Amino acid sequence: MVLSGGAGTRLWPLSTKAFPKQFADLIGDTSLFEQAMTRLDGRPGVCKPIVVTGSEHIGLVAAAANSTGLSPEFVVVEPAGRNTAPAVIAAALLAEPEEILVVLPSDHLIGDVDGFDAAVTVAAEEAVAGAIVTFGVVPTRAETGYGYIEAGDEQGQVSAVLRFKEKPEAAEAEEMVAGGRHFWNSGMFVFSAAVLLAEASRYCPEILAGVEAALAEPIGGVVRLEASFAEVEKISIDHAIMEKTDLAVVVPLDVGWDDIGSYEALWSVSPKDPDGNVTGGDVMLEDVSGSLIQATSRVVAVVGVKDLVVVETPDAVLVVPRNRSQMVRELADRAQSD
Repeated sequence: MVLSGGAGTRLWPLSTKAFPKQFADLIGDTSLFEQAMTRLDGRPGVCKPIVVTGSEHIGLVAAAANSTGLSPEFVVVEPAGRNTAPAVIAAALLAEPEEILVVLPSDHLIGDVDGFDAAVTVAAEEAVAGAIVTFGVVPTRAETGYGYIEAGDEQGQVSAVLRFKEKPEAAEAEEMVAGGRHFWNSGMFVFSAAVLLAEASRYCPEILAGVEAALAEPIGGVVRLEASFAEVEKISIDHAIMEKTDLAVVVPLDVGWDDIGSYEALWSVSPKDPDGNVTGGDVMLEDVSGSLIQATSRVVAVVGVKDLVVVETPDAVLVVPRNRSQMVRELADRAQSD
């Protein structure tokens, strides 16, 4: 299952509501959405993916499917984004009860595909046994832009989930990373459709009922959710189910993962020149280091700065210190609401 409902506003203006980051070629020659679509393709027993997206992105999904040659089993079209819990429940309702769903956000980068494949194998075995599995990324820095998972004692290759922690302050993040039992919350899950729906019935029955009522019959593989879906509670699967269920376990993941949720993250995972710069487009630099400079429609010249983000598009220009790039979302919201 590929979730593709986000707007990626922390990468504005490269990412916009009309063309969010998962469809842009941020890393390499293929988009993050295309990478997510094909991540498990060819694995024995893996079916074609279910994609959940918004009506404004159907064309982008279709273009990516054509590019990869991998048509989704279903494309679920939301009339309004309601976060991940309703989206995941919709996909589970379309699947066969015994099927194992691997939930993949469409904007994640995974460097070690073989390592991820091995982790999915472990998670699928746990899911067959009745667990709801999440992947906990081994942290490489005290990141304040991610949620965290606190893991209990190891039980073979998995650990019980003790708690979820929302985006912490810097000091708490440093402490959690140093302790060695906290992982970044990847937002990726593995479970059987039947188990997920049973837990939804137990912990968020109103959401389950609302999604069921909005679920329409597929037409040519496209499931357009009814307008009533917009009235379903807007909530993440973490808050709706994962924080409440006693079936949650975590599989550690150390595969070069990042959700590229900021320009700081994009800079950290991108190839750099000898001065630590990440550049794209028609760029001229003089005495610049540790910066991300992106030009899309004209020449961008930068002199005498370090640790800066400069992004130019036909619609906007962004200049921000790299270590304050988490604030871009606020600017994007202001710019796109005008």
